[in-house]
Amino acid sequence: MSRIRFGLIVLLSSVLCVTACGRSASNNETAPGGAIGAGPATGTITIWAQGAEAEQLPTILKEFQAANPDVKVNVTPIPWPAAHNKYQTAIAGGTTPDIGQLGTTWMGEFGAANALAPVPSDLNAGAFYPGSVKSTQLRGGTYGIPWYVDTPVLYYRTDLAAKAGYRGPPATWADFKAMAKALQAKAGAKFGVGLAPKDFQGFLPFAWSNGASLTSSDGTKWTLDDPAMVEAARYYQSFFAEGIADRTPSTDPGAHEAAFVNGSVPMFLGGPFEVGELNKAGGAGFAGKYATAVLPRGKSATSFVGGSNLVVFKKSANSAAAWKLIRFLSRPQTQVAWYSATGDLPSVQAAWTDPTLSVDPKLAVFGRQLQDVNAPPATAEWTQVQSAGDAQMERLTVSGNDPAQAMKTLQANAASIGTGAR
Repeated sequence: MSRIRFGLIVLLSSVLCVTACGRSASNNETAPGGAIGAGPATGTITIWAQGAEAEQLPTILKEFQAANPDVKVNVTPIPWPAAHNKYQTAIAGGTTPDIGQLGTTWMGEFGAANALAPVPSDLNAGAFYPGSVKSTQLRGGTYGIPWYVDTPVLYYRTDLAAKAGYRGPPATWADFKAMAKALQAKAGAKFGVGLAPKDFQGFLPFAWSNGASLTSSDGTKWTLDDPAMVEAARYYQSFFAEGIADRTPSTDPGAHEAAFVNGSVPMFLGGPFEVGELNKAGGAGFAGKYATAVLPRGKSATSFVGGSNLVVFKKSANSAAAWKLIRFLSRPQTQVAWYSATGDLPSVQAAWTDPTLSVDPKLAVFGRQLQDVNAPPATAEWTQVQSAGDAQMERLTVSGNDPAQAMKTLQANAASIGTGAR
């Protein structure tokens, strides 16, 4: 997935169509031992990319092409809404590009189709945030690299928090709920916090922070009705049952930013792009009225990690050059430049020491949150399980169904779907 909108989550899709052109068959293999090697890239590399990434790639790739004068890179832009189906069609027809931009939750599906090449041994997965690497790991191997990451943190109005008696963000679940109530009682908020009422993915940070796991340790069984999951669901439900969160928030574009600016909903969970959206919605001086913070702690303070991964397809005619290009895009300095161009958060941990990212206090919070993130299992079945989870979350938050029964029903649905593990 690409950008995450928590409170009101927008899940984006991804990918494309392909033109095969003049690729050299001699470049089709990585070096002996599955390594990329140190030589220059040659031949033609095709990339499919979506959104702002497709728009900005040609500029960022000028340095790579200058250092590798015998390589040509063709970028094909794909609209996000069409991307998933384009990839499916390309895989079925054997017309995939060399490199693709896959949403993190798609990895299991396309990995199950046996379409992805394993990551070479000398492309160091340890350079990336461990939580983001998890989405690239399939069947005991690694089949992509995290290109950029996205994770929700807590946004809160510091001025209204002060009126409610709080000088800083909530540290624990108990603090979080108490502060939300105080914002209603003492600072005039209609709702203390904006939470997603019908989105299982929006609930997952609470489940993970309570110690819940989506599957057994060997990945063969779903564990969606374990006590930790039920307890987290009960806590999440309580915000809606007690009128602290809105059961029917507006889904109109810009609605939750407007509610944050006017103070009717002075806390929500959101990604890094919200900083720009809020500053635009609030106008001059509004940036000083709010802050970001890592998520409140249950047993942990674990958030959801999304973003996009870069993969090389098995049918690539120039895989060696393709991996060399991915290695270039994984350099800390390239990732910082990429953030400046697109606002995409670096997946490489070393990039976060750059002043571009470390000096801004609102942005630096995302770097700290990325040290404690998790992702759903990379399985083709996840999309179906997530959809079943959405239905149960609506019954929990809107209809007030018993959390234990809702999770029991979800577990039964998920068990019938399976995990895809063999």
